[in-house]
Amino acid sequence: MSVNRVILLGNVGSDPQIRTAQDGKKIATFSLATSDKWKDKQSGEQRDKTEWHRVVVFSEGLAGIVERYVKKGTKIFVEGSLQTRKWTGNDGVEKYTTEVILQGFNNKLEIIENRKDGEGGSSSSSYDEHHDEVSGIEDDIPF
Repeated sequence: MSVNRVILLGNVGSDPQIRTAQDGKKIATFSLATSDKWKDKQSGEQRDKTEWHRVVVFSEGLAGIVERYVKKGTKIFVEGSLQTRKWTGNDGVEKYTTEVILQGFNNKLEIIENRKDGEGGSSSSSYDEHHDEVSGIEDDIPF
């Protein structure tokens, strides 16, 4: 048995690219930055490190959500799987890239904070492939 799951919480680095596949389905691609901050024990200085992740959304419903609501600076939570692709560059050298893939079932995209026109607005909405709908935080749950 094996598991291929990745969970990330970070900020979108640039506006997502939306393209259409040959079958007419939308594909969304964007970069996601995750950061770690710590205090250096020797110098006492604050340190940070940022990792960049390429996210590709093949799920048509989630790609539509990305197209409508995700912009540069949006804080999001994604859950998907890792996939590595190999290709040959123009220079003839084989290259590899590892991407976070949201495709099929059991993938999740949650908008934690969406900034509009530089304002620090805060909202939280959850989208998953099972329903392709928004499930807000303030649900009226009877229990």
